[in-house]
Amino acid sequence: MNRLILIIVLLMVVGGGVYIYFNMPPAPVAAGDLAPDFTLEDTKGNKVTLSALRGKVVMVNFWATWCPPCKEEMPSMERLNKIMAGEDFVMLAINADDNGRAVVPDFLEKNPHDFTVLYDNQGAVKQSYGVYKLPESFIISKDGTIVEKVAGAIDWASPKTVAYLKSLAKG
Repeated sequence: MNRLILIIVLLMVVGGGVYIYFNMPPAPVAAGDLAPDFTLEDTKGNKVTLSALRGKVVMVNFWATWCPPCKEEMPSMERLNKIMAGEDFVMLAINADDNGRAVVPDFLEKNPHDFTVLYDNQGAVKQSYGVYKLPESFIISKDGTIVEKVAGAIDWASPKTVAYLKSLAKG
């Protein structure tokens, strides 16, 4: 009888450990990691796949309409996008709102931007990147490797940032 109880307890412990292991969120990605690939729909209904952008430097920014720092940094993102026009550079702003398709069109009407806005309806891409606070941005090199992870809002159009991104785009 003691042996049976021991086996049951062991199965519960091992089974619980297996459950926890397979249901753990992925570790956040960091500089040096290959950027997790994704395909998301933009605000015009077009599919955008990250791996199709190899050969370009890609800025992936996670944001939400309710996030004050996200809204603060968007004008500088727009300036950066204009400055980088003609370079091997693409900006992707991934919306993290649960109801993005309902709130983003109105937000963009009041705050127009030329960079690509994508919907992450289920939060799968946000989760695959390990994003837990907003805004959070990733700079991805031409070979698909993450070279920078930026947590929080910054001035994306600062001369130092522009020079850095231009050097990546030329390299």
